Amino acid sequence: MAHGRKFWNRHAARYAKSPVADEGSYQQKLRVTREYLDADMEVLEFGCGTGSTALVHAPFVKHIHAFDISSRMIEIARAKLEASNVMNVDFDAVAIEDLHVPDRSLDAVLGLNILNLLVDRDAAIAKVWAMLKPGGVFVSSTVCLGETMKFFKLVGPVGEFFGLLPPIRIFTSQQLITSLSDGGFVIEHQWQPAKDKAIFVVARKPEA
Repeated sequence: MAHGRKFWNRHAARYAKSPVADEGSYQQKLRVTREYLDADMEVLEFGCGTGSTALVHAPFVKHIHAFDISSRMIEIARAKLEASNVMNVDFDAVAIEDLHVPDRSLDAVLGLNILNLLVDRDAAIAKVWAMLKPGGVFVSSTVCLGETMKFFKLVGPVGEFFGLLPPIRIFTSQQLITSLSDGGFVIEHQWQPAKDKAIFVVARKPEA
């Protein structure tokens, strides 16, 4: 966790200036996500980075609590918030492992480009399940390198050791879907624009 925090603090400014790698796919994910949002919703986003997606979704919900492990990322997100007219978003620097949210208190949780950076994705999925109300949705977008870059299991730890890469976990899209299903979620939407692109998933916690 400490290594990941240091990496993202060091690269936050560069990350904030980087353009979206695939603008078309990003906009499609925003559109689909909004189909699951409404004005009464309490939403949480973990791994929010510099806050751009939270600010874009803010007009469509009641409130968004967005957080990231990197304090520098959150500084940039708060600066964006101050420069906007958005009033229903707050940003905090905290790891999901340390976050305390009452069970069954949220309508939606967003975890975008983050599950592959966590030590234990199953623990994170279980935490999301607990936080969501029955009927709530978990929206995720995850790079699954297990299908296209299996060799990364060897080079990734080396890059992490020298501070060149953040901690990255290698698994396939099917392993991710299995983790969500085993965690009790029902997959309602699944889209992967190409084999080497992130898989976008909307998973619902059943009503009962």
